[in-house]
Amino acid sequence: MESLSLTTQLILAIFAPALLVVLFTRITFNHYVALILTVALFAASVYAGYTHRWWIYMIDAASLTFGFWYSTHMKTSKNKKNPPL
Repeated sequence: MESLSLTTQLILAIFAPALLVVLFTRITFNHYVALILTVALFAASVYAGYTHRWWIYMIDAASLTFGFWYSTHMKTSKNKKNPPL
């Protein structure tokens, strides 16, 4: 990821983890599985050496937290509108 500029890395670190958690929640219908898949994806990218800065990891973690919160909120509000039978 050294070919990307710092601003691009920062923007991706802010938005990509949260969007991936929401996307995986929509696909798997389970926000815990979505969080685990996203963490595994980012752990694999760190292991492969695509990121080298600790503050990018912190921003990724904050974005993961926000995405998980939003997915939980999305699922609970959907259940309030349409309760299961």
